[in-house]
Amino acid sequence: MTESSKFDALEVLSFRLGQEEYGISILKVQEIRGYDAVTRIANAPTFLKGVINLRGQIVPIIDMRIKFKLGKAEYDSFTVVIILNIGRHVIGMVVDSVSDVVTLEPGQVRAAPAMGGGIDAEHLLGLGTVGERMLILLDIERLLASPDMGLINAMAEAA
Repeated sequence: MTESSKFDALEVLSFRLGQEEYGISILKVQEIRGYDAVTRIANAPTFLKGVINLRGQIVPIIDMRIKFKLGKAEYDSFTVVIILNIGRHVIGMVVDSVSDVVTLEPGQVRAAPAMGGGIDAEHLLGLGTVGERMLILLDIERLLASPDMGLINAMAEAA
């Protein structure tokens, strides 16, 4: 088996935040759940909605709309939590809706331009095109491990 690069075919779960469509590696997704109430944590960053008990495991829930500064988060019947498995850590990510799983061939992925706002270019794998759709491909592991999120390190210290 050869070592894969980010330019090999990539299977991504596509989801929406506001008007934009994003994609993350399907290999990081454990499950998709409807949004339920969370237990809030005092003094947590605003994007950390709280925690849930998922079959005996305490899972932090982050709201990506708040994290990326995309306006006020509205919670409705389409709002879902994508449960991610990052290394040995399980983290929930609130998104507006989930679209589908898409396989991107190397020719469908372009390098990401520098973007303003809440997304650092180092947290992007690139931009994927599927017909008329444009997916912002997130390096979710790098994003969650970034110093401003601090989730992976904080969870490792708590373990």
